[in-house]
Amino acid sequence: MATTEECRTALEKLSDNLQGAEGDVRAAAALDRSVSCWITDLDVTFAGRLTDGRIEVRDTLPGPPAERAEIRLAMTGDDLVSLVGGELHFARAWGSGRVRLEAGLLDLFRLRKLL
Repeated sequence: MATTEECRTALEKLSDNLQGAEGDVRAAAALDRSVSCWITDLDVTFAGRLTDGRIEVRDTLPGPPAERAEIRLAMTGDDLVSLVGGELHFARAWGSGRVRLEAGLLDLFRLRKLL
């Protein structure tokens, strides 16, 4: 089982990947939105902002998200680490329910470019 620190490191790596992206991926990541990522097996939420193509984690909170972020993710810690490491394909994980992504319709259309 992934630890909280491993999950934070995975989110930092995802942020670095987004910032270094080009083309459609960079455009999709250029949103300015609040973000939460609830790690269900650790029962911890990373809350922050997607801005300037980076995810800035500002808080690590116990339990599910207390406030509704504009972009919301939920998954296990192992799935987060596997996704960022390239071992788990996001679209398949989302389609099977292993990863939950909730956002407004327009944001979902933009975010699909990241898949």
